[in-house]
Amino acid sequence: MTIPDGFAPHFRKSGLTDPWEPLYSRLEARKVVIGLQIRDVHCNSRGMLHGGLVAALADNAMGLSCGRALADEGRPTEGGLVTVSMSTDFLGAGRVSQWMEVDTSFVKTGRTLCFAQAFVTADGELIARADARFRVL
Repeated sequence: MTIPDGFAPHFRKSGLTDPWEPLYSRLEARKVVIGLQIRDVHCNSRGMLHGGLVAALADNAMGLSCGRALADEGRPTEGGLVTVSMSTDFLGAGRVSQWMEVDTSFVKTGRTLCFAQAFVTADGELIARADARFRVL
């Protein structure tokens, strides 16, 4: 599969996401878009993209997007952000070989909280929506 234009290896590594590599990201104004080509290791026993992976990557993309938005406002978060609450609605299914993308579409920053919403697509078709609140540390 060809990686879509603008994506590069994801810059934020963690032990949680290591088994899902390779992950990709694209930096845009006030947001980070995360993508991956769906493989067997990303799927449940029915061959569909696992909801836990979708939720984890949505959390990652929205949190990083909040961090970018705060930095753009001149408020870098040395202490980082932590997820306060998150909701995910699963609307479809991703399958092996499709390109999955998590795109944060809304970020609102506050003094101590940041709010975000993201849409998850597989080959351009909407499969999930997530929203979260993050505490600015």
